[in-house]
Amino acid sequence: KKFLNTGNKTILYSFILIVFLIQGCGSEYVKSPVDDLISKLDKVPKFTIILNDMDAEGTFFKTYKHQYKILKQYDSIPQEEITPWTEVSEDFFWKHENDLGMEIAAKGEDGKIVKGVAPAGFSNYVGNPKYGHWVNGAGGTSVWEFFGYYAFMNTIFNMGSYRVGRGWYDDYNNNYRYRKPYYGPMDGGVSKYGTYSKTTYDTKPPTFLDKVAKIKQKGSSFKDRVAKKVTRSGDKNNYNFRSRGGGFGK
Repeated sequence: KKFLNTGNKTILYSFILIVFLIQGCGSEYVKSPVDDLISKLDKVPKFTIILNDMDAEGTFFKTYKHQYKILKQYDSIPQEEITPWTEVSEDFFWKHENDLGMEIAAKGEDGKIVKGVAPAGFSNYVGNPKYGHWVNGAGGTSVWEFFGYYAFMNTIFNMGSYRVGRGWYDDYNNNYRYRKPYYGPMDGGVSKYGTYSKTTYDTKPPTFLDKVAKIKQKGSSFKDRVAKKVTRSGDKNNYNFRSRGGGFGK
């Protein structure tokens, strides 16, 4: 009997160990392309990673892709680099559905790396007296202006067609920085920054806007599938999708 009891215990312990290992493998952390970029940029003193473009291809078997703009700084002049298209997971793609043109990771002068969503340039450059200053704009409002030496950053951060208001930056700095995504104030029913923003609508060509509309349509289909899956499982709190009402992709 002792032999049988010992054998049964051994089998039971082995079974528990196998189940534990299987569960552990299933929950293994998978690095995103942004994590890979951060690892490659380890020796760069300061950098900003911007979601430069995004695309979804295919009808039955979809392929999701990102392209990133990287601003690397070793000395006083930042260097711009556009990455090749990179395939990303479906979950990661829709996680950043609203973040086109936004910075999604940055390393500051203090060496700290933050994976946060903000308007491009807000983490390291806008509001930094090394690169520019606040000046009086139209109507007496305070707006950001890069020094002439760094005027090219207006193009890199897509600020050529508008100026960053001091109130926007202060709102980001005081209430959002390192805590939650910031898409700026609402303008005509849509946010100032991001995929479905007025800035995208005002600065991108019609062909690009058509692509954004298709992405949004595919995103709605994905959310519908998830909603049905959640309803069948009886748990409606597993997923939380942000609604961007009023977007031109509708």
